[in-house]
Formats: sequence, C-alpha cells, structure tokens
Amino acid sequence: MRLKTIKLTNFRGYQSTAIIPIDEFMTGIVGRNDYGKSTILEGLAIFFENENVKPDKNDMNCFAALQGVDHFEIACVFEDLPEKLVLDENAQTTLSQEYLLNVDGNLEIVKVYKANTGRLERTAIRCDHPSDRVLGTLLSLKMAELKQLGKDRDVETAVPDKRVASLWRQAIRNAAQPIACEQTLLDVEKGFSTESKTIWGKLQDLLPTFALFKADRESSDGDAEAKNPLQQAVKEAQAAIQAQINALEQTIEASVMDVAARTLDKLREMAPELANELKPRFKEKPKWTFNFTLDGENGIPINKRGSGVRRLILLNFFRAEAEKAAAGSSRNVIYAIEEPETSQHPNYQMMLMRALLALANQPNRQIIVTTHVPALAGLIPIDGLRYVTKDANGIPIVKTPDPGVLREAAESLGVLPESGMERAKGVVLVEGSSDVTFLRHAARTLKDGGHLAANLEDVGVVPILIGGCGSVKHWVTLNLADDLGLPWCVFLDSDIGGDPAQVKSIKKRQQEVESRGRPFYATRRREIENYLCPDLIFAETGVRVAFTDTCDAKKIIGNAVGMKPDEVINRFWPSMTAERILQCSLYRNEGVESSELKEVMEHLIALAQ
Repeated sequence: MRLKTIKLTNFRGYQSTAIIPIDEFMTGIVGRNDYGKSTILEGLAIFFENENVKPDKNDMNCFAALQGVDHFEIACVFEDLPEKLVLDENAQTTLSQEYLLNVDGNLEIVKVYKANTGRLERTAIRCDHPSDRVLGTLLSLKMAELKQLGKDRDVETAVPDKRVASLWRQAIRNAAQPIACEQTLLDVEKGFSTESKTIWGKLQDLLPTFALFKADRESSDGDAEAKNPLQQAVKEAQAAIQAQINALEQTIEASVMDVAARTLDKLREMAPELANELKPRFKEKPKWTFNFTLDGENGIPINKRGSGVRRLILLNFFRAEAEKAAAGSSRNVIYAIEEPETSQHPNYQMMLMRALLALANQPNRQIIVTTHVPALAGLIPIDGLRYVTKDANGIPIVKTPDPGVLREAAESLGVLPESGMERAKGVVLVEGSSDVTFLRHAARTLKDGGHLAANLEDVGVVPILIGGCGSVKHWVTLNLADDLGLPWCVFLDSDIGGDPAQVKSIKKRQQEVESRGRPFYATRRREIENYLCPDLIFAETGVRVAFTDTCDAKKIIGNAVGMKPDEVINRFWPSMTAERILQCSLYRNEGVESSELKEVMEHLIALAQ
C-alpha cells in the first residue's frame, strides 16, 4: 500500500484543503522558509502517530478558528491496494466489495482533531458507500443481526459459510443490486461492529510505516527516532512479523480471559450478584518496546553527539538501507527527511541524496525530502518536485512541476530542475535565498539591457546558500569551499549602520576569506534591500517609503506594505529594471561615479573565466 496524497485542512497555515501529491518513488518539497514545507512532513508524522510529533491546539489554523471551525483534518490517500484481504475469519474479500474506497478507487483515511485541544476526535474512511440506510450499516452489524437480515432478505442459500460475516454482507449486497452510493465518512469506531473490531486493525496493519528525520533542531534525549535511525529498524522488524505478534497477543488474551471466566464462575457460586456485575476486558494492547542505540567507546549515545556526527550516521543508515534487499516484507516504508544538507559537508550532502535516490528505487520504499540547496533539489526527478509558495492572500499553496512552476522556483529560490553544481565553473557563497534572487536577477537584467556580456547562468557561476555570516567561518576553516574544486568567492550584506558587533564579525570573515586568496564582496549599503527603488515600491503598492543607505530598509519596507521583511526582496527585486539597478547602486570614488552592482556582477562573471 503506497501513499498517493496528503490532504491538510485547517492545519497550521493551510486553511482551505491543500492537496499534496506524493510521488511513488521520491518527492522533493522546495520553498522558502516558513512557507509550509515542514508542516507537510509533520502532518504526516501526526497522521502516522509518530512519537516525536504530537498534535496540539496550536495546530489549528487561527483564521478558521475565528470563523467558528472547531476541528482540523489530516487525510491520507493510499493506492497500490491489496487485491484480496481477510477481514472476517479466513474468508477473502476486497476493499471494493466492502465499499471502502473513494470515488477514485483509492483508500482515503481521515483523522479529525479537536481545535481546542489538538486531540484526535475520530478516524474515518472517506468512501463511496451505499446510500441505502440498511446497506450503509452492514459493516456495523453483529453476526446475529447479519444473519437475521439475510434471512429477512432470503439470501441464506447464497452464503457458503454461515460463520463468516463478510460472506453474509456480500450475499445481501448481491441481492440488492444495483446499489446507489454517495460519499460517506465511515467512522472506524462506530462504522464497524464490535465483533468485527479487527477490521480497522487489519487495515492499519496494511498501512505504510513512517519515519521522520528532522533537521536536528531538538537535542532532547527523548528525540530518539530523529537522532537514532535504529529505532526505525525496530519498527520495520516488528512490521515484518506483525502477523505472529497478533497471533501471540490473541493467544495471551484468550488464556487470560479463560482464567478470568473460570474465576467469575467460582465467584458466582459465592456471590452471584457481584459476579454478574464484573466483565473481564483488556484495558490496552501490550506495547512492544525495544530501545537501541549506538554508543561510542566512552559510552556517549549518538543522540548526545554533535549534529554533524549524528547526520553522518544517518547518511550511512540510508546507504545501508539502499543496499539491503527489500524482499521479505510487502509493507511500504516512508522515509521523510527534513533538510538533509543540515550540518554536512557538501560532498556528504550529495552522497546522502544519491543514497536516498537509490533507496527510492527499491520496492516498497518512498522518500520525501525538503531542501533549500539547489544542487540537491537538482538531483530529484522533476516529476517528484513540489513547490510550496503563497497565493495573493498569503495562503500556502503547493504547485506540481510544469515549465512555469520550475521557472518560478528557480527565480525565487535558486532551485533549478537539474543540478546546477554539475555544470558549475565557479561558486559564490551567499547567506540566503533572497541573495540568490538578488544576484541572478541583477546579472540577467543587466545583460539583457546591454550592460554585461553574460549573466551568471551563461558562465556557470552558481550561488550556494550557506546560512548566516557565521557559516562563512565554517566553510573557510574546514576547507569546504576548496573541496568543491572550483573558484569561489563570498557575497554578504555589510550591515553598515546596524549592530556594530555584526559589522565587526563581517570584517573578520573578510580577512579570513581574503587571506586564502579568495574574493570577498560586501555591499556598500547596509543590506540588499537598501538597493530597492522607492518609486518602484510606490508604483506597485501605492505606498511611499523613505529609507537611507544605512537604515533597516527591509523592516521599513515590510512594515509599510504589510509583509514580512524577509519577503521584501523576493516581492520587489524581480521588477527592478536595468536602469533602476544601475541608478540605485551608484557611488562616487575619488570623484568618479560608478555602478556598484554592475562592478560586482563583472567580478562574479570573471570568476569562471
């Protein structure tokens, strides 16, 4: 059984139902920070009841709550369903015969959570179910009720084994053909009889297992699965022998219930009133818990080691999984990995992504990743890319690939549909995705205006996102940039007029880079937002803003037009013409007027020549 789609309704930023298709092999989710990529992965984790992600009231979409909506939903649609399955006794049936599939012929399971607590309120199957009142309740009828209904409808002779509920249901339905159906939410608790309580349990046993490996944001000792991939190996091992575990549980339950029944028989001899009041039952199913870890020579578990070490172990877990034969278990496994590039050398990033691709090509495996790195996104098959952005009202939307969508992703994120690193002839290290938009648009627009002979893509200069200024030291001191085997440089905001400590830190980074004989470019103005044209902002929004070369232009513009400061560049910079770029980056040096951004682009283009 394979995950086909996840649907999020009133969940965090997703208010109206967002439908996210999942590729049968590998899905790559790209988009800017705080746009809803992690929400998709954590929605899956909540659905599959991953122990490291728990739903709470803060998962309710605030706008839907203000409108009086009292719940949020996470639904998963599954395809590649078993042709036959056993729901009652040993008789085979199908999900189609039981009318448990949706209008598209897939299994759709919906989980509904209370808005005020985040607790699971109910689980249901969205299916094309008989609209007839009686036929629509067959799955909830006890055996005695089914037999009586069968007798009433004169279908006894059509039931080959009268001990099997599914055969009674089938005979009753056959006699009632044709059956009109309607979309129904069939509650798994109320929709199935207590005698058939194993129906939902058997369906659960067919669902994929799910593992979420987060971006090392937590460091708690209890975050076992994210830090210790062996816990997922435990889940897979248990899933492979689930039938034996179920049989063992039933044997234990039968044995204990027998003892309880005999105890009540003896009690009934002495106090019949008391005995009749007591009914034996199991309060909960047994929990099969196994905890594994990898300890070093000094006894330190891996979830207490450095983030780079933990991710390196995770890398080799996936490499081992990719080499392991997937035969022996038909149950699908979904691996969801948030930002596999975190804390890793670029070479290891590429190795991890290739290991994931190899694993995705094995039977019964699906891979879902989120990433900000163009080179990694470029390795993902185009059909598997999902671009998370926002509509005009600021609501997250998920787009599937077509030429327009891929172009939009490339413009806003620097994420190309193929690996830019494979064609790279030079690298410029930048802090974030806004810098990629800034540099690429400036070079492309100045070339189109006849002010440059080429743009960055023409000569193979690729911007790489490395995070904040502090990451420059990491790349320089660990020789990460040199290991790329390409000419490289650094482009950062100068932060002039901002925090003096940050300005000092940038100067120190410049010394470190230039001491390696590499170029370092810092903006003459405070940040890239300070190069925006106020007239352009007025033309597009009707709002007049004023800012200097050294003030916090990003915050001033964001507050004025009502958007997050980090979105300002991506909103306005693509509208900057060549003339505006030249004009807004003019400076004078010893009486000579020059365009700073034209000079920077010329230097970056020369990097690859």
